[in-house]
Amino acid sequence: MIPAYQQSDSLADSIRSVLDQAEVDLELIISDHASTDGTEEIARKFESDPRVRIMRIGAGGGAAANWTAVTDEARGEFLKLLPGDDTVTPGSLARQLALLRAHPDAALVGGRRRIIDATGRTISKRRGLQGLEAEMTGGSAVRASVRSGTNPFGEPGAVMMRRGAFTAAGGWQGDWSYAIDVATYYAVLQHGSFVRDDDVASTFRISGGQWSVALVDQQADEMSRLFAEAGRMFREVSPDDVARGVRRARALARQRRIVYRVLGMVKR
Repeated sequence: MIPAYQQSDSLADSIRSVLDQAEVDLELIISDHASTDGTEEIARKFESDPRVRIMRIGAGGGAAANWTAVTDEARGEFLKLLPGDDTVTPGSLARQLALLRAHPDAALVGGRRRIIDATGRTISKRRGLQGLEAEMTGGSAVRASVRSGTNPFGEPGAVMMRRGAFTAAGGWQGDWSYAIDVATYYAVLQHGSFVRDDDVASTFRISGGQWSVALVDQQADEMSRLFAEAGRMFREVSPDDVARGVRRARALARQRRIVYRVLGMVKR
């Protein structure tokens, strides 16, 4: 599922990265969230492919509205959401699908991702999976995430979920703004285990205008609240784990501010 908004410059690459996948039976649903920059027109260029369905929703509701709308249209047993400025790497869908089929108790597989800037320059070649073992119970995987102070599973393009677990979790956790993906992973991992994809599964683009210091701090605040919530959700997550995660999230926020300033993406 590709939820898109004002992404006419990057959407074609995102779509091609999906349609070029080999050895996997897929459907691709693209949902344009009332864009005004020609995003829908870009999507329509791929409409002749029988695997592609295109929809458009009205303005409002933020990312959660588009993520939910496009996912509600999906019919497959396994789900992957790919933001309209990211891509999946060749072979990643078949590889992650095989991992979930080989581990019938697994609810979620997460992979590494390549981080790029708005120009496509690589910032990090193999980011993610820190603290995560090849196979883990859901609670153990969430504990590892909390202790890392970040999202080791990856942005949605690096993750594939089993539909049954996603539905049981209540879908996208729209009460969370910046942490909607991680909060959803935690909810899904209440209904199954985690399996690791060691290869790079996606590219994640840091773009979309300037990032403010306030935004970085707001993200850290929300992650800290999510870690506290994880402590209530999972017996494996202790108060010490939560405290460690909060400290780590604050430290990582300071590091991100430095990186974004170096890249010229942050305003004070």
